[in-house]
Order: sequence, then C-alpha cells, then structure tokens
Amino acid sequence: MSIIIFVLGLIIGSFINVCTYRIPREESICYPPSTCPGCGERIKIYDLIPVISYVILRGKCRNCKEKISIEYPIIELLTAFLFLFIYLTFGTSYEMIKNIVLVAFVEIIAIIDFKTMEVYNSLTYTAMAIGVLNVFIEKFIFGVPMLTYVLGAAIPAIFIFIINKLTGGFGEGDIDIFIIIGLFLGIKLNGLTMFFSIIVGAVGAIIFILAKKLKKKNAMPFVPCIFIGLIISLIWGNQMINSYLNLFIWT
Repeated sequence: MSIIIFVLGLIIGSFINVCTYRIPREESICYPPSTCPGCGERIKIYDLIPVISYVILRGKCRNCKEKISIEYPIIELLTAFLFLFIYLTFGTSYEMIKNIVLVAFVEIIAIIDFKTMEVYNSLTYTAMAIGVLNVFIEKFIFGVPMLTYVLGAAIPAIFIFIINKLTGGFGEGDIDIFIIIGLFLGIKLNGLTMFFSIIVGAVGAIIFILAKKLKKKNAMPFVPCIFIGLIISLIWGNQMINSYLNLFIWT
C-alpha cells in the first residue's frame, strides 16, 4: 500500500506540474497534451513517466535537447513523499483521502503563489466547494459537529482579515487558503497551521532580508508558508495539541 500511495503521489505530482505551468497562463489543464516549450513537439507518453523519464533523458527534451527544469522531478518526489507521510500517519481511511486532496490543492496554490504572487479563484473556489462537501460528510457520516469546521474556517480567516486591514501584511488569497484548510481540518489544526505559518513567514522574511534577497517594504508570497504550516500540523499537530493539553492535567 505504501508503494501504491507513493506512485500515486508521483502521478499527482506530475499533474501538479501541469497545473502550475498552465493555470497562470490561462491554459486548459486537460488539453492539448503536453508539449516541449522549446520546440513545441508533443511529448511522447513514455517520456512522461514521473522522475524516471527525467533521469533517462538527462533533463533534456528528446527532440530539441532543450533543458528541462529540475523543478519537475522535485515536485513529483515532494508530492509522493507527502502522500506517503499522510498515509503512514492516518492509514487507509477517509482522513487520508481528504488530507491528500487538501495537500494537493494547497501545494498547487503555493507553487503558483511563489512563482507569480497570485492566488487564482478557480483553484480556491473549487477547493472550498470540496471543503463544504467534506463538512457534510463529517457531519452525516462520522457525526462530527459542523461548528468545528465552520469555526475552523471563520476564526483564522477573520483574524488574518483584521491583520490585513490594519497592516496590509496579508493578501485576500491568504484568507481564502485558511478558509479552505478550516473546512477540511476544523478549528484546532487550522489554528495550529496559522501559528506555524506565521512563524515560518517571519523566519523566512528575516533570512531573505539578511541575505539581501528581500527589502523590508517588499511583499513575499505567504501561501508557501501556509503550506509548510499545514504539513507540520497534519503530521504532528494532534500529538502537539495532546502534549500541550497534558501539561494541564494533574495526576
């Protein structure tokens, strides 16, 4: 099962590469088939095998020898390992499925935000719709109160909205991402995600400023920070919350 999940992650990672390339260009993610951006030649199906094709082709187009970005196999492997970690954490369960869907969406949005500083409504609205579906599934199949997810979406989003109005430190797209995560994970893990994402963002900003890669008045993409916070919360969040609560239990 671990191998199946890992291979699935490689395949979805390849699709994520398509999304992050085409969506900012307002191109269909389904058609036409993949082509080399250098020569326009249609890429053969045997050259689309995640990671393996890149290694066999030595990172170059088979036809024109145009260099293929190392970004593609890195994203494929990243997605595969994230899916595997989620499986090892949640097992074969509905939690695994919904978390894989959530991670895939936020990963796409984070990569595009990193490249373009843009968050596209076509992605966020689709993810929100699936998130609302998750709320109903959790309520009517697993008996989880809807309020858990309603508050999980509303409270962090309102908090970021207020900070944005006072300081301009966040974008509207960041608010959408916290709404999405809240609809999937509820109040506790979304709150933890917000906490870690702010820490990651602050540390990242300091590092970039010290390295003179970023000026104090410049904006930096925040969705990648949210994505890192999300991964931390998914894999270790419940243990962190339980350990924290145990500090207040007297034995």
